[in-house]
Amino acid sequence: MRLVTFEAPDTPGRARLGLQMAGVIVDVPRAGRWAQSGDWPPDMQSLLDAGPAAWERMRHLETMLAGEPLTEMRDGAQQPLAWRVEVTRLRSPLPRPRSLRDFYAFEEHVRNAFAIREQAIPEEWYRAPGFYFSNAQSVIGPGQEVAAPRASRALDYELEVAAVVGSPGRDIRPEEAEAHIFGYTILNDWSARDIQRTERSVGLGPAKGKDFATSLGPCIVTPDELASSSAGRPGVYDLEMQARVNGTERSRGNWKDMCFSFGELLAQASADADLVPGDVIGSGTVGRGCLLELTRGQGPWLQPGDEVELEIERIGVLKNTVVAPSPLSRSAGEGARVRAKANG
Repeated sequence: MRLVTFEAPDTPGRARLGLQMAGVIVDVPRAGRWAQSGDWPPDMQSLLDAGPAAWERMRHLETMLAGEPLTEMRDGAQQPLAWRVEVTRLRSPLPRPRSLRDFYAFEEHVRNAFAIREQAIPEEWYRAPGFYFSNAQSVIGPGQEVAAPRASRALDYELEVAAVVGSPGRDIRPEEAEAHIFGYTILNDWSARDIQRTERSVGLGPAKGKDFATSLGPCIVTPDELASSSAGRPGVYDLEMQARVNGTERSRGNWKDMCFSFGELLAQASADADLVPGDVIGSGTVGRGCLLELTRGQGPWLQPGDEVELEIERIGVLKNTVVAPSPLSRSAGEGARVRAKANG
């Protein structure tokens, strides 16, 4: 299944749960009424919380709808069941994750990042996958604008894949982790590199260099859709990953190049801790999947007006436009002005 959160033309501003099929988006609650199959979860988080029985109902609904003239169909209240994708507005498929952990799982990216600082990869990196907690309240979706923090002049993209947790667990074994993954989506871990350098120098972070925006989308694809591309490790697939800026390819890699599998990432995230439906687990950046690597930390960086597209084979394209930061408000603290001055 390919599941989205979207706004329909007849209900602008209202997020709806959608099932993407053959160039259209099916309004799930309306289609459920058409099928006379009872109430349906109104949003993605509710679907995740409803568990495997609800997911099987969704698959059954998809089967029922296959081959039907979806854009011509109406529910009992004569409301459209489906819309062409191009007339809808997609949001982040999971607008507010329960939590957002981002790992560091591609060895080439780690090697290149340390080489910029003239350092080798620490031995500890190979012992267990590392991650940081990002800001689940700053998630944005396809087509939304993103601005660097006001104090930054070094905005970067990061090309990543993310797993969405569907089934809860604690101390999950790597070989059992796939049973806890509802699906996968594209993740852009926007980064303010100058702020990130400052935070690293004091031994904390990343915090303000990362927490201003994370893009997810365009959809969540369930693992059965990707099974034929399995790379033989839990949650790892042989699928191409690309990044384009203003239509020009800048980055290319492959999901299968993860040093740590998603099975290992979930095992680490759940060690002595609970994972719950709606948690998001990021892979970290694919090798050469950001401007930091491509320019050895020198830039040029993203500028207002740039369009950034991340694409993962069989998932789709996640596109965002860079804009200028909004003016500093009176309520902003003196610390923000000090940081702005320090960064030029």
